[in-house]
Parts: sequence; structure tokens; C-alpha cells
Amino acid sequence: MEEAEERYRKKLSGQSKTLKAAVAEYRRRYGRAPPKGFDDWWEFTQKYDVKMVDEYDGLVQDLEPFWQLPGEEVRRRAMQVGELPSIDLVRIRNGEATVINVNPNFHDSEVSARARGFKSMMGQFVKYLPDMDFPINAKAEGRVLVPWEHRMYPNLTLQDSSGGVESMLGGPFKPDWDAHGNVWEAWRRTCNPQSPARRLFSSLRAASSIQSKNRLALTDIELGDDFHFVAETSSTEDYCAHPHAHYQQGHFFSDWRSIPVLYPIFSPARAQGFMDIKIPSHYYYGSTKRYTYGWDSVNLELKDVDPMEVPWEDKIDKIFWRGATTGGGSHPPGFSPRYQRHRFLRMASDHSNTTRVVTFAEPPSSTSSFVSAAVPIGKLNDEVMDAAFVKVVSASSYPGGLAALERDHRFGDSVPLGRHWAYKYLIDMDGMSYSGRFMSFLASDSVPIKSTVYDEFFTDWIEPWVHFIPISSSYMEIYNIYAYFSGATQSTVEAANSTLAYMDPEDRRSVEGDRRLRRIARAGKRWKQTIGRTLDMEAYVYRLCLEWARLWADDRESMDFSL
Repeated sequence: MEEAEERYRKKLSGQSKTLKAAVAEYRRRYGRAPPKGFDDWWEFTQKYDVKMVDEYDGLVQDLEPFWQLPGEEVRRRAMQVGELPSIDLVRIRNGEATVINVNPNFHDSEVSARARGFKSMMGQFVKYLPDMDFPINAKAEGRVLVPWEHRMYPNLTLQDSSGGVESMLGGPFKPDWDAHGNVWEAWRRTCNPQSPARRLFSSLRAASSIQSKNRLALTDIELGDDFHFVAETSSTEDYCAHPHAHYQQGHFFSDWRSIPVLYPIFSPARAQGFMDIKIPSHYYYGSTKRYTYGWDSVNLELKDVDPMEVPWEDKIDKIFWRGATTGGGSHPPGFSPRYQRHRFLRMASDHSNTTRVVTFAEPPSSTSSFVSAAVPIGKLNDEVMDAAFVKVVSASSYPGGLAALERDHRFGDSVPLGRHWAYKYLIDMDGMSYSGRFMSFLASDSVPIKSTVYDEFFTDWIEPWVHFIPISSSYMEIYNIYAYFSGATQSTVEAANSTLAYMDPEDRRSVEGDRRLRRIARAGKRWKQTIGRTLDMEAYVYRLCLEWARLWADDRESMDFSL
């Protein structure tokens, strides 16, 4: 936490203070001039006190492959991909933006929602932009998976798209997989041919053996395997090297067909291996009762403090989650028990005597004396967990159907978003794609514990262990995270035969841990108020539009900015 705070302070304080400095920093990072209109964008950031003005590495990386294509090819591919199901076009002409559904014959309940959100984000500056199109993904799931050979050796791929989208795709595009493959088969082709994912059709190795490469292992093996913590979220998991790990993530089983050609598709999140271009989620930008902290759906106004917010001292000291049984599709079927939400719910619903090793400070004020004990997970869950499914989606895709789902997982009633604020810890997990509730969790006075395989527009702007607590995709360390911040539970001290078992529970609490936990809650809330604003999303989209306009042009040098 101390290292993360220092890293974040250095990043924030090091942002450019003048246009001249921002131009120099851009050239240093990317080896070329900023795009035309950079000065207007800079003026926008200064007017609205945008803090992160240099941190756009993710944006530049998303667009980098399109520098290999001439402007005419970029324009043609943007139009072609808009013909595919569940892709909308946001079209700018003469300083005005419109949303176009090129394929109205394909009916999709999600069509245009994300495109309308993206169009709204341009509202303050669209009149300054040149004509161009943005193909917007109507789905949350990623869409573009280009095989490794075609990325490394573009000449292997048809580069001239003048024959139409079917010539590029090798035939008509079907919106779902049917019996013609699945995401994992398409995804593993993005790996190096020498990687295990390419050399092996599949792996039967147990997923529990996975060790994330960014775990920070301690030397004291008596602490147990559960005493490992990730330095960041698990988006760095190397599925090419560990193909068996893919069984733990539902996005590899999506029903939605991926696109194996470099087409520009703008999506709200990007997982490893995909080549979608990230944009802010419309859930983050708009205000709804399901996704927005402080939204008064009766008076239709946004309040600084949610009416259901609870003072820190009165928050329930448990880990809270409510959600639906989403998390992946059924291509191939039968793997949903391993999806991220199902795995967490089964762990949190486990009332067996299976033990987890928990490590805690003894006495609570100690920074050097620790005790470990094997504690029955059933008792731990009673003490620290409040997690449940509230909605069943595609029960038939779970082996055994609804009866098996209800047997293996806890179910509860739906709750309003504001109910979350009654708890200190809020688990944030991927669904069909990214989690749309993360921004609201940050805005609250509670602490998000986040596990994800996705990067989003703000990934370069936020710091794990400062603004939220990252957790591995196995969730194994969650009981030790709780023990550090909130102190040992009754079952933990009893299992350790600790003298703390005879103390009042309040006296067992870690003063240092609670102070740090509250510090994270405050930092996350402050981040949302100053860096995660809708204005910051607009600044991101503005910068993206300038970069895209340059790629859209035939004469890209004419679209450079110079002082």
C-alpha cells in the first residue's frame, strides 16, 4: 500500500503543467507529434481541471495497429464493420453526430445504447471535429480477435478490403457460434505458435494450481497458500502460457461470435488478446438507479451523498455482493460452474468444515508478530460474507439446471444499489464483461475489492491498493485481506487457541487495519470526484477523437499538431 501510494503520488504530481510540456511529453512517450487540435483539447482539460493529462498509453496502444493501414483502408473498414450485427455507427458530419444502425434487420435489445452514450460524451466538442465514423460495439463482450500470424505478418492477411466484409471474413458473418467454434478456440490463435495454448488443444490441469505471475509470495511457508496478494488486478494472467486458466473466466465461453480481422470496434472494455478500442462505458457516463451512486430516480437529480449512505462507524463489517448468474455464455456448454461469479458464490456459500489458513496479528496492534490457523470455511463465511445471487440467467446452461444452481449457491432477494453502502467491503466481479458498478462503488464510502480480466479507459489513471483492493481470480486471499483490515474473527482466534478469544470483539480489531481501510475508501471516493468524473470521460473521448481523426485521414502529417 505504501509503495502504491508513492507510485500514484509521483504519477499525479508529474503531469504536464503547460501545453508545451504536454507536447514534449507526448513526443517522448510516442515518438511523434500530437494530433491536430491538441491545443484545443489542452484548453478543455485546463478549463475543467482534468488531472491526468499525460496518461494515455492504453489509448495509444489500442490504436497502434491501425497506423499500418492507410486512411482509405481505415475508412472502408469502419463502414464495413458497421454492417455486422450489433455494431452501430456514430457518424460525425459537419460538426454534428448521429447514431446509425446500418443493419436494422438484426434485432438486438442492446443496439444503440452504447452508441448513444458515446455520442453524448462528444457533446461539448463535436462541432470542432472533422467528419469520421466510429463503429460502436452494442455488446459488452469484446469482438476482435486477430490470429498471431496475422498480427506479426500482416501480408498473410488480405489487406485490401475493397471486396467487402465477406471477402475479408471468408464468407457471411453469423452473429453467434452455433456449432462453428467458440471464443477460446479463436482466442488461443492470438498466442505465439510455440505457446502451450497453441500447442495443446486443451489442458486438464486443475485450475486451483494456477499461480498468478504478479503474486507477492512470502518466505514463511507456514503462512499458507492463501497468504498471497496481487499487486494489481488479474488482467495480467497469461492464458497463452497457462491455457488451463481459461476455464475460470466466462468470457472465453461467450455465445457471441468474435471477428478474426483487424476491424475498428470501439468497446467499453478490453481483455488480453482482444483488439477492441476502449471507450468509457455508457453506464459510467449516464445516471441510472442500478449503476449510479447518489442518483435520485424520483426527482431525476444526482446528489453528492447517496440517500442510503451509512457513516463508516455504522457500516457492517462484512463483504457484500448481490448480482445475477451471468458471467459467460454456453459455447461450449457445461462450464458455467467455473465462471468467476459462480466460483466466488460457491466459496462464499460453503458451510463445510473445509479449512482456510488465516493469518492475523497478535496482539492486534503488532506489526511483527503474526499467528496462522486453519479455520473452517463455514464459520468464516458466517462471520465475514454476505453474498448471494438474486437473479437466474440461463439456468439450463448450468449442469443440473436450476435445482443444482440453488443447491450450490446462496440465493437472496434483489436489493437496491444503495443497500451496498451499508457494508464496508464491496466485491466487484466481471459479469458478461466488465463490471458496470465499479464507479458507483468508488463513489461510496465503502471499499471495492476488485477482480477483473479487463482493462478500461481509466486503467492508466487509477492505482490498486490506493483506490481499491485488488484480488486474484482465485479469491483465495480474501479471508486474509479481511483479517488484516478488520482483525481476526472469533472462529479464527479459537482455531489458533489465541488468548484473543476471550477479548471483546471490538478490542480484537486492528486499529491500523481499519485506519488503512478507511483511507482506501476515502481515496477511492476522492478519485471518483476528481478523476473519474463525466468531464474526465469527455476529455478521454476528445483525445481519442483527435487520434482517430488523424488515422482517418489520407495525409496524416497534415493532421499533426505543432507549436
